[in-house]
Order: sequence, then C-alpha cells, then structure tokens
Amino acid sequence: MSGLVSKVEIRAFAGREAQALALAEAVAADLAEAIRLRGRASLAVPGGTTPGPFLAELSRAGLDWAKLSVTLTDERWVPETSERSNGRLLRGALLRGPASAARFVPLFTGAPTPEEAFGALDAALRPLAPLDVCVVGMGTDGHTASLFPGGDRLAEAMDPAQPLAALALRAPGAPEPRLTLTRPLLTGARRAYLLINGAEKRRVLAEALDPAGAEAEMPVRAILRAPGGLTVYDAP
Repeated sequence: MSGLVSKVEIRAFAGREAQALALAEAVAADLAEAIRLRGRASLAVPGGTTPGPFLAELSRAGLDWAKLSVTLTDERWVPETSERSNGRLLRGALLRGPASAARFVPLFTGAPTPEEAFGALDAALRPLAPLDVCVVGMGTDGHTASLFPGGDRLAEAMDPAQPLAALALRAPGAPEPRLTLTRPLLTGARRAYLLINGAEKRRVLAEALDPAGAEAEMPVRAILRAPGGLTVYDAP
C-alpha cells in the first residue's frame, strides 16, 4: 500500500534537552486541553531509552494526572521485572511524583502468550480511543511501535479495518514476541508526534516520506500518512 504523505511538520532542535522540553510542553498542552474539554485524557508513548528525557520532562507538567490514562505504543512480552520491559522504563521515567496518579494501562498482562491477552487488552484499550495524544518512535529499519518489516502479522496490524486495538508480532529483528497497538489506534489519535534523534534517523525519515514507498517496507509510513498528520521532533 502506498499513498500521499499527510500534513507532516518537522521541528528541528539543536540539542536533545531542548527537544525533550519542547515536546513535553506540546504534549502537556494537548492533554490539558483534552481534560478541559472532555474531563479526561489518554496518551500513548513509546518505550526504549530514546524517549526517556521527554518522559522525565513531561512528568513535571502541572496536569490533573488523576484524569489521565497512559499506555505504551508497544511492549516486549516480558514482565516488568525485566530490564527490557517498556512498562518498567515508563514507570521510572514518567509515572513518578505527581504523575504517579495517572492510570497506567500496561500491554503485558502475564498471560502465558500474548495471543491469550488479546481479549483483556482490547477491553482495556478501547476506552482510550481515540487517543488524545500518540507519541511514536522510529527504528533505522523504518519500524514504528512494533510494526516491524517482515513481522508475521504485520499486514493484520497495519489493516485500517483491524478490529483489535493490539496484536502480537514476531519479527527477525525482535528477540521476544511483541505487543503493538494496531494501525487504527495509532493513526486515529487527535494529536500525533514522532520523536527521532541522529543523522541516521533523519535519513530514514527522508526515505519514509517518499509518497511512492510501500508501507510494508517501512511501516512508519502508515503514521506519516495518517489523516490528521503529525509533528516530527528531531535533534542530533
């Protein structure tokens, strides 16, 4: 599948501290507005180490955290006792101090396999839709969330009509099974942001912005082509 790139704004910063602060301010403003308008807000963020500074800055925002639900764009199928758990990283970076009052919706449920968690996850994630804010990252292979090129269920997860909010994928570049939010939830957010760092990610983004490029080759293209557009926060 290919298509025209939607409204993509690129904001470049001289350093990662300025990038993290600016993104945190933008996301906090979006969430505060959602709470003002609807009495609650929902947020999905990436795992890994790259978003750490942004999440730490966001944790200091003066939000009514008890009215915020937070989930992950994807998760490794490991418990939070594992250092590879995105949930563990999120709790350490964001859900601390006043921000600990936010409701966290984890993707790892403790079921023997991720497939056995689909029903419970769908029930937990559906009330968050549409997400008020979705922040994603991007790998040098063009993956986003756990939508990996070559993933065994990539076509299902990328289907605009996929009824499930989350699916499991197994891919050559992923040591463990992964849970990922599916395309409808990721691209249906009211506000979307892409966080990238470094020259290599900038090169990958330029390639991903090719309107003739196939989404299966670089799944991040699905996010870049979302109807509502998104803003890229880029730093060296």
